[in-house]
Amino acid sequence: MTLSMLGTNTSPAEVTNVDAHGIWVLVCDKEHFLPHEDFPWFKKANIEDVLNLELHHGVHLHWPALDIDLTLDSLENPHKYPLVAER
Repeated sequence: MTLSMLGTNTSPAEVTNVDAHGIWVLVCDKEHFLPHEDFPWFKKANIEDVLNLELHHGVHLHWPALDIDLTLDSLENPHKYPLVAER
């Protein structure tokens, strides 16, 4: 038996891997690496909370239990969103 058509993507955003260096997030067939060095909030978080990811409006990533919100633009253009305030 062969399948003529692939199924639809039921999870437009998901965490695909977590390791000592960071997390990988797959959003609509594009993968993003979030290193702990730049995104320290995930480093000591409970794995269940890291995996609990929601995508809102196609551009907003939300981890409800961690109270973390990121936009896809901030992952694709990090230079536009410095995480450390300048003096």
